[in-house]
This record gives sequence, C-alpha cells and structure tokens, in this order.
Amino acid sequence: MSGPAGSLPAIQIHPTRRCNLRCLHCYSDSGPEVSEQLDAAVIVRAISDAADLGYRVMSVSGGEPLLYDALPEILRAAHDHGLATTVTTNGMLMDERRLGMIEPDADLIAISLDGIPESHAQMRGSPRAFIAMVDRLEGLRATRIPFGFIFTFTYHNVHELDWVANFAIEQGAKLLQIHPLEPVGSAILTLDGSVPDAQENACALVEAFGLSEKYGSRIQVHVDVATLPALHDHPEKVFACTAGLCEDSTVADLLAPIVLEASGIVAPMQYGFPREWCMGSVHDAPLRELMVRWLNTRYSAFREVCRGVRADALSRTDDMVFNWYERLNRAAARTDPASVVLPELASPGRRVWAAV
Repeated sequence: MSGPAGSLPAIQIHPTRRCNLRCLHCYSDSGPEVSEQLDAAVIVRAISDAADLGYRVMSVSGGEPLLYDALPEILRAAHDHGLATTVTTNGMLMDERRLGMIEPDADLIAISLDGIPESHAQMRGSPRAFIAMVDRLEGLRATRIPFGFIFTFTYHNVHELDWVANFAIEQGAKLLQIHPLEPVGSAILTLDGSVPDAQENACALVEAFGLSEKYGSRIQVHVDVATLPALHDHPEKVFACTAGLCEDSTVADLLAPIVLEASGIVAPMQYGFPREWCMGSVHDAPLRELMVRWLNTRYSAFREVCRGVRADALSRTDDMVFNWYERLNRAAARTDPASVVLPELASPGRRVWAAV
C-alpha cells in the first residue's frame, strides 16, 4: 500500500515557531515574539526513528527554519540516516552565511510566494517581504541547492498564478507547488472568506495543467487538490482501500506524512490535525514507540474516517475538485476515535509491529 507520499514518505519537522514575519495565513501561528522550539537532540532521535520506520524524506518548515540555529545539524542527521531533505522558507534570510551552513545537506529549498509583489507583501504583513526575498535569490542560485516556490492560492488570487509561474521560471526554479489556503491557524481570524471554493480549486487545477503544457520540462508543477475520478480509481492514495496490509509494509507505507510540531506533538497528515488523533509527544516517548501505539489504537479508526470522507466526496458529484486534507481534518475534528465502528476486517494490533 502507498499513501499520498507515494514512494517518498515524509516526516515534516517544525523545529521552531519563531519567525521574522507574522503572515496572515500562517497555519502554526508563528511570529517574531514566539519562542517555542524543539531541542536539536530530540529532533535527531526522531530522525533516526523515522528512518528506521521507513520514512525517506525530512521536510523542515516552521516558523522560519533559517532562524533555528541547529538547522545544519538536523539536516546533516537526516542525510546520515539516508533521508532526502527539504527546507521551506520565506526566503528573506537566505544570506551567504546561512546558505553556506545548509548547502551541504539541503536537497531542495522551497520558497513561499503568495502572488504578485503587492499580494505577497500583504499576505506576509511586510512591505519588504517580496523585494527582500528576491534580493536573496542570486545568492541561492550561486549555490548547488535546487529550489522551487510554493504558491498559496485563495478565493481571490488564482488569476495571479500565471504571473507566479513566469516569475518562477525567470528565477531558475525547478518546482512550483500550488496549495489551497486552509482554514487553520492565523487564517481562521485574518482571512475569513478567502478559502477557495470548488470553482477556484478547479481553476487552479486547469491553470496547473496549462502551465505544465506551456513550460514542459523547464519546471515541475504540482497542485494539492483531489479530483473525484482520482479518488474513485485510487482509494489507496487517501488510505481508504479495504485491502489487507502486506507483510513487508513499513510504518511509513501505512501513514505518510507525519508531522513533528515545535511542541513535540506528532500528528498525522498535517500540522494542527485534531489532537484526539495525534500520536503523542516525543517528550514523553520515542517516535517509534508513539507510532506503534498509534497504529495499534488509532490506525484502523483513522482509515475508517478516510473511507467515510471518500464515500461522502464521491456522493457529491457537483464538487469535482477539492482539498482532501481540509475535508479529512474537518471529519476528524467532529469524530471521537473511540466512537468509530470498525469493520470486521480491521484488526488493530494483528501485525504492526514486525516492521518496527
């Protein structure tokens, strides 16, 4: 079985919530005055466990990861354990010193970009956000680190996607990831009415296809939305298949991505996932222990919720393109794991556990 991460299951690590900006759409409520962060030794132990559990990518985000002093250390630890690495940043702090420290062990840098310069500055809450980021790109290009951009589209800015793609190409980016705004974190209070609806999701998907045809191999374009045909044909991609588990499956095959938050909480799928569904804290137990416990007590119920979300989506044929993660988050938030009625084929604890 393969989850949404396919052959490259990822652990997302948020080592700090400290940031030089306070963005309107920040999912983690990060900012200049926020000090919460994880000790590097805790992260390194989690990386070792994640590698043993079958995860193959470590994605570092924040807060602003370039403000985390031990970033080079955890990137190096990921490489030492065979994981590829990515760093997501607002790009403003990519000076020569910081880039030099992470260059040996950063496989990809993903830079947040929220539209044309005016839109980017507004979303980032800083009039210098765009120009300061652009000023750092020459130094980034001088390194060996490939880079791309992540565009958060809203109800209001899909029409700026063509400009974003042209800008990315001009700057030498290899990747453009298009991600819908989600009603989590700061966005709940600051961007009410800006979450894209079905029409905007469909427009973003059409735009992404058009950009792929226009630019071909010059840049990889990926859009984080689901379609009903894909959902119908590939239930395994959303953990909704009914097939039994293969004996050679790793923990990463069963669940990816997992998210290590700055608080130490380990969550399935995305930052801020409903707490009742989380694995626990790495301050209380090692990551591998948390995962085994979760797989034995929550995994079957989690899959049942995924199947319910898929069935509901397939019954609503008027909504052909949507944000799967948002739907799953909402369903999990209103579901008590202990209340989920499991089919007889589910037997948590019957195997897990040889993979650990």
